[in-house]
Amino acid sequence: MSLKDEWDRLDSETRTWLLENPACLVLPPAMSAKISKDAQEDIACDPQGQVVLSREDHDFLREKAEAAGTIRVPAGEYRFFDTATLPVVGKAPPEARHNATG
Repeated sequence: MSLKDEWDRLDSETRTWLLENPACLVLPPAMSAKISKDAQEDIACDPQGQVVLSREDHDFLREKAEAAGTIRVPAGEYRFFDTATLPVVGKAPPEARHNATG
């Protein structure tokens, strides 16, 4: 299955969810069931019955999400959109380490 080929058969709720979650690698069970139900082709699923998206599917979703304005990412840069930015952690000054241990 290719999301590009199935896109027009998907309902608007499913399309919206996909555009808001373009970095999803495996679709949740409920979303997988909705897509499988309406698909014209056989859909590859993992052992739990969840649809696994291909690189082409991710590229397609990214293009659609950028066009819809749900994401803005420079071309060629892949990011996980559902993760928070990690904080920068530095070493504590020597006096703070001393006070914490003694």
